[in-house]
Amino acid sequence: MSAGPGRSDAVKTVRKLIEVALPLDDLNRAAAREKSIRHGHPSTLHLWWARRPLAAARAVLFAQLVDDPSSRPDLFPTQEGQDRERERLFAILRNLVKWENTTNEELLEGAREEIRTSWRRACADNADHPRASELFDPERLPAFHDPFAGGGAIPLEAQRLGLEAHASDLNPVAVLINKAMIEIPPKFAGRPPVNPESRHRALGAKQWKGSAGLAEDVRYYGQWMREEAERRIGHLYPKVRVTEEMAAERPDLERYAGRELTVIAWLWARTVHSPNPAFAEVEVPLVSNFMLSTKKGKEAWVEPIVEGRDYRFEIRVGPPPDVEAAKAGTKINRGNFRCLISDTPIPYAYIDDEANGGRMGARLMAVVAQGDGQRLYFSGRPDMEAVARSAEPPWRPDLPCRGTWASNAQGRRYGFNTFGDYFTARQLVALTTLSDLVGEARAKVRQDAISVGIQHSADAGPLRDGGLGPDAYADAVSVYLGIALSRLSDIGNALCRWKVSMTQAVGLFGRQAIPMMWDFAENNVFGKSAGDYGVSLRNMAKVLDRLQPTGVSVATQIDAQAQIVSLDKVISTDPPYYDNVGYADLSDFFYVWLRRPLRPVFSDLFATIAAPKAEELVATPYRHGDHTKAETFFLTGMEQAMRRIAELAHPSHPVTIYYAFKQAETKQEGGVASTGWETFLAALIRSGFTITGTWPMRTELSNRMVGMGANALASSIVLVCRRRPDDARVAGRNEFIDALKEELPPALLDLQKAGIAPVDLAQAAIGPGMAVFSRYASVNQVSGVPLTVREGLAFINLVLDETLEEQEGDFDGDTRWAVAWFTQHHFDEGEFGDAETLSKAKNTSVAGLVEAGILVSGGGRVRLLRPEELPADWDPWKDRRLTVWEVVHHLVRALDTEGEMGAARLLRKVRAKGEVARMLAHRLYAVCDRQQRAAEAHAYNTLVGSWSEIAFLAREDRGKAQALFASE
Repeated sequence: MSAGPGRSDAVKTVRKLIEVALPLDDLNRAAAREKSIRHGHPSTLHLWWARRPLAAARAVLFAQLVDDPSSRPDLFPTQEGQDRERERLFAILRNLVKWENTTNEELLEGAREEIRTSWRRACADNADHPRASELFDPERLPAFHDPFAGGGAIPLEAQRLGLEAHASDLNPVAVLINKAMIEIPPKFAGRPPVNPESRHRALGAKQWKGSAGLAEDVRYYGQWMREEAERRIGHLYPKVRVTEEMAAERPDLERYAGRELTVIAWLWARTVHSPNPAFAEVEVPLVSNFMLSTKKGKEAWVEPIVEGRDYRFEIRVGPPPDVEAAKAGTKINRGNFRCLISDTPIPYAYIDDEANGGRMGARLMAVVAQGDGQRLYFSGRPDMEAVARSAEPPWRPDLPCRGTWASNAQGRRYGFNTFGDYFTARQLVALTTLSDLVGEARAKVRQDAISVGIQHSADAGPLRDGGLGPDAYADAVSVYLGIALSRLSDIGNALCRWKVSMTQAVGLFGRQAIPMMWDFAENNVFGKSAGDYGVSLRNMAKVLDRLQPTGVSVATQIDAQAQIVSLDKVISTDPPYYDNVGYADLSDFFYVWLRRPLRPVFSDLFATIAAPKAEELVATPYRHGDHTKAETFFLTGMEQAMRRIAELAHPSHPVTIYYAFKQAETKQEGGVASTGWETFLAALIRSGFTITGTWPMRTELSNRMVGMGANALASSIVLVCRRRPDDARVAGRNEFIDALKEELPPALLDLQKAGIAPVDLAQAAIGPGMAVFSRYASVNQVSGVPLTVREGLAFINLVLDETLEEQEGDFDGDTRWAVAWFTQHHFDEGEFGDAETLSKAKNTSVAGLVEAGILVSGGGRVRLLRPEELPADWDPWKDRRLTVWEVVHHLVRALDTEGEMGAARLLRKVRAKGEVARMLAHRLYAVCDRQQRAAEAHAYNTLVGSWSEIAFLAREDRGKAQALFASE
């Protein structure tokens, strides 16, 4: 046990589980799997960027709150006893993080009891503390606070684990999301719905647990809104009638002759006047893809028919004669379109000028309707266009937007000046109509609440004042109705993409930006599919159904640099990542639609015209003038925010901080440093924190748009921090480097064993490296000048490179030769003489390498075999010269052709060589990454990134596997 500095001078602290050990493989597997879960997941309540998986948040909090057995020698005096107890806690964690156990009350209560047990021990340890009555009440757990609450995953899990949760954020959209998840549900938990239909149907017999009653009312009044909106503006969304003539021309329409079909979406192409002077009056289309469906057997596409000085679009069913041409649309390359009439190139600069001059239009290209279990496609008709253009929105968001988002080069605006410009007139009519109906629904809820006997009382005020009566309940329901409207704007705007592989429109925010869409999908808000308000609402209500709110929790809007909410609370937080995401700029897209209906409910939260930006802790050059000023702003502000946390956090618990930033920005003498990491870590260390543990958590979605085809980060590093002791000593540079060389290699080995992807390894190594750096008051050069964080990071990277090179000592001679050859030639040919010379140094021979099956030799040239060239029937049990090189590349081949199960079958057979193979994959990734060979790097990164799942499958059903191998 130890006593911390400052406020915690007399506090006796013990190491928590997260400061010693975690079952990282299991936690990362659960976090990765959770990313594919949609229905009922809190992330579907409302979009927020860079949200942490619930599994990761829950695991980190549990391990942050529970004692490690090694810190309780009075209870676990032997190593064996400590290991046994730690494994018991691991078993709880493994079950706790599974998605299917999210609402398992028995399991959750068991986890809460473990937390309470550790807390009671801390209270007993500190019974004589001067502030024991304030800090150590054995009957009440300390409260929790997340000062950068964002999407609310961490506060929600703190609440689930039995803590009073406090969430704060500067951004009003984030605060509203947190209110909807942790603050509002507990206020009305267990209440039956007030709507007349549910009351009549239940007849008082149904038990409304948790937020089920609230969810039922949200669905009911939301459906009323949808029906009322359709009554008012349904004429703007006409159906498609299949005429006899259509059916005669199209075999796929024969069965629909005479029927009216509901439109799912209208597909539009933006237009500009032809740059060819001979056709200057013609508005030509900008189309990036003429395909409508690429599903096998259900292909459909648009054929443009040029007729003199005009054109029309015709629907064709079946594969196009030239698939690549259809997929190209009228786009020539990344910099140009072509005029459909004259083939004249149309550069982006010309398009930008046309758009900003108010001369960009749109033409209806196709209509998608719902058939009997199938999509049907129709040509865009002038009457359909006329209906859309007849819409007259009564209101449009006139808040200026950063038009450079909806661009693809050189800051072009393409005519997007306000947030209203992101929507068609018909979309604006739909959204404003629904917005107005939120207020009308709120009045209906209030009246129904009064009619069922919710009495006025001392808590009769509105929701924002803590009320619990009819007014407050009506406010609460309207919050979710307004959130559903905001969700709808993500897929109800003129920048939505028609995804041909799925044959549906997808939302705007596939990534953390607003990309330009030349041809876009306009959904039917009454189409009973994606883009329908009712669908949006029902999906959101599923989140409420699964919530099991416990205890009082609070979400507030406050700047993390000035907050005092953290006082004596347990802290876990996910701060902004330098300049990765401009949350305030992005969230304005939703803010304008939330503010309109919900300002009467939360007048303070929506008092400003836009989300606050000046204080937002993001290094955004356009706000501050240049990169240097932006970095200074971030460093100063983050240091202040971290200092607040360090000073205010409960002294008996460590603070956990999530951080993710790819460390490959700045190459300098001595290594690679990252501005994002450097600036954040400098702020963290200067605020008085030392790092006591680091854990790479699989928190990023591997198929997110930014990661597709790129070696993008898949992990966040969870930094475990405590206040640095006042008596921390100064170390010399050589002492720091010696400590790095002693402590970093085993830490790296643990990271590799834990399944950290190679693309994340340099980032993950920062944790244990900075744990050494931050334990000292400072690390000084011989001259007495302190090392900067940048210089510390450079040394960490040097030791990382040395460690990876030293791991080659575990490789066989053939593999060591292959690594050296690969570093110089990769899979390209080289001279036989050079290969033979190198082979002598590695104690092998070219002939032996050919025999080993990793090399081809002939005509005085040699080259390594690529994974796809390796034999698919390779059996390591029959290989007389088995090498680690072969194992890695056969695993790459199997993973690519047979998936994880195929790779698992091979991994079962290679047994002990599996762990060394993973180390080699890390090494080869580092070689490729350094030489910027992205495709090859991706293969090794994918293998290691999938290793946890492959190893899990390889361990499964060992009895069947052994029987299978015996039969072979």
